[in-house]
Amino acid sequence: MKVKVQTLDAADKGEIELNDTVFGVEPRADILHRVVTWQLHNRRGTARPTRERSDVARTGKKFGRQKGGGTARHGDRKAPIFIGGGKAHGARLREFESSLNKKVRQLGLKMALSSHAAAGTLIVLDDLKVVDAKTKAMTGTLTKLGFGKTALVIDGEAVENGFALATRNLSGVNVLPAVGANVYDILKHDTLVLTRAAVEKLEARFNG
Repeated sequence: MKVKVQTLDAADKGEIELNDTVFGVEPRADILHRVVTWQLHNRRGTARPTRERSDVARTGKKFGRQKGGGTARHGDRKAPIFIGGGKAHGARLREFESSLNKKVRQLGLKMALSSHAAAGTLIVLDDLKVVDAKTKAMTGTLTKLGFGKTALVIDGEAVENGFALATRNLSGVNVLPAVGANVYDILKHDTLVLTRAAVEKLEARFNG
Protein backbone atom coordinates (compact mmCIF):
# COMPACT_ATOMS: atom_id res chain seq x y z
CA MET A 1 0.00 0.00 0.00
CA LYS A 2 1.45 3.37 -1.04
CA VAL A 3 0.68 6.56 0.88
CA LYS A 4 1.90 10.05 0.06
CA VAL A 5 4.30 11.73 2.47
CA GLN A 6 3.99 15.41 3.40
CA THR A 7 5.99 17.93 5.37
CA LEU A 8 4.50 20.05 8.14
CA ASP A 9 4.12 22.80 5.51
CA ALA A 10 1.90 20.43 3.46
CA ALA A 11 4.60 20.09 0.76
CA ASP A 12 4.86 16.83 -1.14
CA LYS A 13 7.75 14.56 -0.11
CA GLY A 14 7.03 11.56 -2.32
CA GLU A 15 5.44 8.28 -1.24
CA ILE A 16 6.06 5.54 1.29
CA GLU A 17 5.27 1.85 0.91
CA LEU A 18 3.31 0.57 3.91
CA ASN A 19 3.55 -3.09 4.84
CA ASP A 20 0.20 -4.76 4.10
CA THR A 21 0.71 -7.21 6.98
CA VAL A 22 0.60 -4.22 9.36
CA PHE A 23 -1.54 -1.60 7.59
CA GLY A 24 -3.70 -3.82 5.38
CA VAL A 25 -5.38 -6.12 7.92
CA GLU A 26 -9.18 -6.41 7.85
CA PRO A 27 -10.45 -4.99 11.19
CA ARG A 28 -12.61 -7.20 13.40
CA ALA A 29 -14.81 -5.63 16.06
CA ASP A 30 -14.45 -8.58 18.45
CA ILE A 31 -10.64 -8.44 18.47
CA LEU A 32 -10.57 -4.67 18.90
CA HIS A 33 -13.13 -4.90 21.71
CA ARG A 34 -11.05 -7.52 23.54
CA VAL A 35 -7.87 -5.45 23.35
CA VAL A 36 -9.53 -2.17 24.39
CA THR A 37 -11.28 -3.89 27.31
CA TRP A 38 -7.97 -5.43 28.41
CA GLN A 39 -6.28 -2.01 28.26
CA LEU A 40 -8.97 -0.26 30.27
CA HIS A 41 -9.11 -3.03 32.89
CA ASN A 42 -5.37 -2.74 33.46
CA ARG A 43 -5.66 1.02 33.89
CA ARG A 44 -7.89 0.58 36.94
CA GLY A 45 -6.24 0.94 40.30
CA THR A 46 -6.54 -1.64 43.05
CA ALA A 47 -9.74 -1.38 45.11
CA ARG A 48 -8.59 -0.77 48.67
CA PRO A 49 -9.90 -3.06 51.38
CA THR A 50 -11.38 -1.88 54.69
CA ARG A 51 -10.51 -3.43 58.03
CA GLU A 52 -13.17 -5.74 59.34
CA ARG A 53 -13.62 -7.01 62.88
CA SER A 54 -10.86 -9.59 62.59
CA ASP A 55 -8.39 -7.03 61.17
CA VAL A 56 -8.67 -4.37 63.88
CA ALA A 57 -5.92 -4.34 66.53
CA ARG A 58 -7.87 -3.77 69.73
CA THR A 59 -8.03 -5.63 73.00
CA GLY A 60 -10.05 -8.82 73.07
CA LYS A 61 -10.67 -8.53 76.78
CA LYS A 62 -14.28 -8.57 77.87
CA PHE A 63 -14.73 -5.02 79.11
CA GLY A 64 -17.81 -5.44 81.28
CA ARG A 65 -19.50 -8.10 83.31
CA GLN A 66 -22.12 -10.28 81.67
CA LYS A 67 -25.03 -9.16 83.85
CA GLY A 68 -25.98 -6.15 85.89
CA GLY A 69 -24.14 -3.48 83.93
CA GLY A 70 -27.21 -2.09 82.23
CA THR A 71 -25.60 -2.39 78.78
CA ALA A 72 -25.37 -4.96 76.03
CA ARG A 73 -23.10 -7.95 76.63
CA HIS A 74 -20.08 -7.22 74.38
CA GLY A 75 -17.07 -9.48 74.25
CA ASP A 76 -14.53 -6.91 72.97
CA ARG A 77 -14.08 -3.45 71.45
CA LYS A 78 -13.69 -4.70 67.87
CA ALA A 79 -17.44 -4.72 67.26
CA PRO A 80 -18.59 -2.43 64.39
CA ILE A 81 -20.80 -0.35 66.66
CA PHE A 82 -17.82 1.06 68.56
CA ILE A 83 -15.57 3.91 67.37
CA GLY A 84 -12.38 2.28 66.17
CA GLY A 85 -14.08 -1.04 65.64
CA GLY A 86 -14.03 -3.09 62.46
CA LYS A 87 -16.17 -2.26 59.44
CA ALA A 88 -19.27 -4.41 59.03
CA HIS A 89 -19.37 -6.05 55.57
CA GLY A 90 -16.43 -3.93 54.44
CA ALA A 91 -14.98 -3.64 50.94
CA ARG A 92 -12.62 -6.44 49.97
CA LEU A 93 -9.30 -6.14 48.13
CA ARG A 94 -9.91 -6.33 44.36
CA GLU A 95 -7.33 -6.49 41.58
CA PHE A 96 -8.56 -5.63 38.08
CA GLU A 97 -5.50 -6.62 36.05
CA SER A 98 -6.17 -9.22 33.36
CA SER A 99 -4.02 -10.99 30.82
CA LEU A 100 -4.37 -11.21 27.06
CA ASN A 101 -2.46 -13.33 24.59
CA LYS A 102 0.41 -11.43 22.96
CA LYS A 103 -0.69 -12.45 19.47
CA VAL A 104 -4.18 -11.03 20.08
CA ARG A 105 -2.68 -7.74 21.33
CA GLN A 106 -0.46 -7.49 18.25
CA LEU A 107 -3.36 -8.32 15.94
CA GLY A 108 -5.49 -5.64 17.62
CA LEU A 109 -2.80 -3.00 17.05
CA LYS A 110 -2.47 -3.98 13.39
CA MET A 111 -6.24 -3.75 12.96
CA ALA A 112 -6.35 -0.32 14.63
CA LEU A 113 -3.64 0.99 12.28
CA SER A 114 -5.34 -0.65 9.30
CA SER A 115 -8.72 0.89 10.15
CA HIS A 116 -7.27 4.41 9.72
CA ALA A 117 -5.45 3.42 6.54
CA ALA A 118 -8.66 1.99 5.05
CA ALA A 119 -10.78 4.99 6.11
CA GLY A 120 -8.34 7.50 4.61
CA THR A 121 -7.67 9.12 7.99
CA LEU A 122 -3.98 8.19 8.05
CA ILE A 123 -1.47 10.99 7.41
CA VAL A 124 2.25 10.31 6.98
CA LEU A 125 4.69 13.14 7.64
CA ASP A 126 8.37 13.27 6.75
CA ASP A 127 9.25 14.50 10.26
CA LEU A 128 8.01 16.83 12.99
CA LYS A 129 10.78 19.44 12.94
CA VAL A 130 9.38 22.93 13.41
CA VAL A 131 11.07 26.31 12.95
CA ASP A 132 8.73 28.26 15.22
CA ALA A 133 7.55 26.17 18.18
CA LYS A 134 4.52 28.36 18.90
CA THR A 135 0.99 27.13 19.44
CA LYS A 136 -0.60 29.85 17.29
CA ALA A 137 1.62 29.03 14.31
CA MET A 138 1.07 25.30 14.79
CA THR A 139 -2.73 25.66 14.77
CA GLY A 140 -2.69 27.02 11.23
CA THR A 141 -0.24 24.34 10.11
CA LEU A 142 -2.39 21.50 11.41
CA THR A 143 -5.52 22.96 9.80
CA LYS A 144 -3.72 23.08 6.46
CA LEU A 145 -2.73 19.40 6.81
CA GLY A 146 -6.32 18.39 7.62
CA PHE A 147 -5.73 16.91 11.05
CA GLY A 148 -9.44 16.89 11.90
CA LYS A 149 -11.10 17.47 15.26
CA THR A 150 -8.84 15.08 17.18
CA ALA A 151 -5.52 13.68 16.07
CA LEU A 152 -2.94 11.29 17.50
CA VAL A 153 0.60 12.02 16.34
CA ILE A 154 3.11 9.18 16.68
CA ASP A 155 6.83 9.84 16.18
CA GLY A 156 9.84 7.51 16.22
CA GLU A 157 12.15 6.91 19.19
CA ALA A 158 10.96 10.11 20.90
CA VAL A 159 8.61 12.94 19.98
CA GLU A 160 10.40 15.97 18.49
CA ASN A 161 10.64 18.48 21.34
CA GLY A 162 9.61 21.60 19.38
CA PHE A 163 6.47 19.93 18.04
CA ALA A 164 5.56 18.59 21.50
CA LEU A 165 5.87 22.11 22.97
CA ALA A 166 3.86 23.72 20.16
CA THR A 167 0.97 21.26 20.49
CA ARG A 168 0.98 20.97 24.27
CA ASN A 169 -1.96 23.36 24.69
CA LEU A 170 -4.00 21.98 21.78
CA SER A 171 -6.72 19.84 23.34
CA GLY A 172 -7.45 17.92 20.15
CA VAL A 173 -3.86 16.84 19.49
CA ASN A 174 -2.00 14.16 21.43
CA VAL A 175 1.54 12.95 20.78
CA LEU A 176 3.25 9.64 21.52
CA PRO A 177 6.55 7.95 20.72
CA ALA A 178 6.25 4.77 18.63
CA VAL A 179 6.78 2.57 21.67
CA GLY A 180 3.60 4.01 23.25
CA ALA A 181 1.31 3.24 20.30
CA ASN A 182 -1.78 1.42 21.56
CA VAL A 183 -5.19 0.37 20.28
CA TYR A 184 -7.34 2.52 22.57
CA ASP A 185 -5.61 5.82 21.78
CA ILE A 186 -5.45 5.08 18.04
CA LEU A 187 -9.16 4.27 17.81
CA LYS A 188 -10.46 7.20 19.85
CA HIS A 189 -8.86 9.85 17.60
CA ASP A 190 -10.36 10.96 14.29
CA THR A 191 -6.98 11.15 12.54
CA LEU A 192 -3.80 9.11 12.93
CA VAL A 193 -0.56 10.89 12.03
CA LEU A 194 2.67 8.94 11.63
CA THR A 195 6.17 10.09 10.79
CA ARG A 196 8.50 8.05 8.58
CA ALA A 197 10.38 7.06 11.72
CA ALA A 198 7.14 5.91 13.37
CA VAL A 199 6.24 3.73 10.38
CA GLU A 200 9.66 2.09 10.50
CA LYS A 201 9.43 1.51 14.26
CA LEU A 202 5.90 0.07 14.08
CA GLU A 203 6.74 -2.28 11.22
CA ALA A 204 9.93 -3.40 13.00
CA ARG A 205 7.85 -3.99 16.16
CA PHE A 206 5.93 -6.78 14.42
CA ASN A 207 8.83 -8.18 12.44
CA GLY A 208 11.31 -8.19 15.29
